Amino acid sequence: QVQFVESGGGLVQPGGSLRLSCAASGSILSIGTMGWYRQAPGKQRELVADITSGGSTKYADFVKGRFTISRDNAKNTVYLQMNSLKPEDTAVYYCNAKWARRAWGQGTQVTVSS
Repeated sequence: QVQFVESGGGLVQPGGSLRLSCAASGSILSIGTMGWYRQAPGKQRELVADITSGGSTKYADFVKGRFTISRDNAKNTVYLQMNSLKPEDTAVYYCNAKWARRAWGQGTQVTVSS
């Protein structure tokens, strides 16, 4: 069973940037499309962005133009570059397969506040 370990979160001011990393214990190439998700307090988990094995990307409207997802199949790692952060981006961020999701990791907390 592949496990995911997310890192890179923290406290940042509005307009700031963070880069999240997701290290998988197994091959993400075999998983296929990977996604970054987030869950804010009192809200359901939602898909933020996803990336196919070949590098094609899709973004939720609320992050389009601000976030960039990427992956390194050789390192079994998925990244999320977050720019122009807003307070409403505050959430715990997780990575997982887009389809046939595995067990969730602990996530990484992102807090956007002045």
